[in-house]
Amino acid sequence: MTTISPATSHTITVADARVHYERTGSGPTLVLVHGTGSSGAGLTWGQIAPRFAGARTVITPDLSGTDRTADAGGPLTVEGLAAQVIAVIEDADTASVDLVGFSMGAPVAAAVAALRPDLVGRLVLVAGWAHTDGDEYLRNLFRLWQQLGESDPAAFGRSVTMTGFSRGFLNGIGRDQVEQLIPNMPPTEGTLRHVDLDTRIDIRALLPRIQARTLVLGGAQDATVPVEHSRALHAAIAGSAYAELDAGHVMFFEKADEFTKVVADFIETP
Repeated sequence: MTTISPATSHTITVADARVHYERTGSGPTLVLVHGTGSSGAGLTWGQIAPRFAGARTVITPDLSGTDRTADAGGPLTVEGLAAQVIAVIEDADTASVDLVGFSMGAPVAAAVAALRPDLVGRLVLVAGWAHTDGDEYLRNLFRLWQQLGESDPAAFGRSVTMTGFSRGFLNGIGRDQVEQLIPNMPPTEGTLRHVDLDTRIDIRALLPRIQARTLVLGGAQDATVPVEHSRALHAAIAGSAYAELDAGHVMFFEKADEFTKVVADFIETP
């Protein structure tokens, strides 16, 4: 049985932010970048990080907008969050890392790989997208989240749950467990800063600069960021590989074993 070293907490200063991150495990470094309204070792990666920590050093940053990273507030940018991830990688004093970004974290991770190709060996973009402008579904969904977050927190949680998971998954776990999921992502000020950034994502100019071996992973039943966006990311990143799980947006929650295998197989390939 593999013994996993306890997680250690670290905090560094990046511009006006005090960025928190956790580090656990041992071996080659894997950095996991969270999505909207979540945190590194918490809501997004809490169940997944231990699956990799037996053979990897796993680093989970908490970006601005999360409870454990304090900053001056104000609008977020992809480049600003990417700078936080870059600083965490450098502070961890590691060689090039494998980098996984989920949802909002996917464009952030892509920006890290584009801006600092020396730091990223393999890149995995999960349920991500290159730009919001031009997709009226995506724009309106994020605008709805903004309005619900300001006026009806319970409805915000219900909307996030309905789009975050596939219909089959929600029906399979039943009403009681669905109701328990709804409060998991409250519309805090930080979460709404993430949602505001979601409305403005555009990394199209950065994609041709990505040199890392890249896997784009889409969810066939994704109702938050429709799978066509993952397919478009794959098409825009030269030489990238593509895989699709029959799951909703939070695919690593619905199909943890399949998700772990796909990612592990990719990052372990010589």
